[in-house]
Amino acid sequence: MTTYDLVVMDLAGTTVVDDGLVEGAFGRAWDRLIATDEGREAALEHVRATMGQSKIEVFRALVDEDTAQALNVAFEAALDELIAEGRCVEIPGARAVLEELRSRGLKVALTTGFGRSTADAIVEHLGWGDLADVVLTPADAGRGRPAPDLALAALLRTRGSSVGTMVCVGDTESDALSGRAAGAGLVVGVLTGARDEDSLRSAGADIVIASVADLPALLR
Repeated sequence: MTTYDLVVMDLAGTTVVDDGLVEGAFGRAWDRLIATDEGREAALEHVRATMGQSKIEVFRALVDEDTAQALNVAFEAALDELIAEGRCVEIPGARAVLEELRSRGLKVALTTGFGRSTADAIVEHLGWGDLADVVLTPADAGRGRPAPDLALAALLRTRGSSVGTMVCVGDTESDALSGRAAGAGLVVGVLTGARDEDSLRSAGADIVIASVADLPALLR
């Protein structure tokens, strides 16, 4: 039986409820910056299809570099507004999961495709500052998901013993692909995001659970 020492968990959709949070922020940013309905729905579809990936990379696939940078700034400002409006809440039981994992001596890393300011705002809003050993964004790691950089950076930052003792948890194909590419000993998909079990397993999840709340029992 493998003994795990590091759990790498995604934010939106995995530990934080994404009840239209990302789409809502993108919609606000698009309306303020692009200000036209032309291409809006196709852009939103692209955002949905690339959930879990670095947001600046997602925007670069839609518009030119200058516009992508401006759109990213507007997106993060809109996310901050939604957080302030109370749209940022934990997946039921997520805090208890973080507390239990830490109490059992496991390291915990929270990772996201959001920028640093948004990641910090979410963690501060939820009061999780003392529950994660590290919070990482694509800018901290080099590349966002589905590349393995975030998981590997978490392993290095927490001084994990090996990739084989690392668990990667997420709600999208990008999360599963990233964990698999990093060589994680266990890749876990959760069904609290927008993806179903078949999609997560096809992307490399070893096991799929209903919610991150089920994770401690799985790791026992």
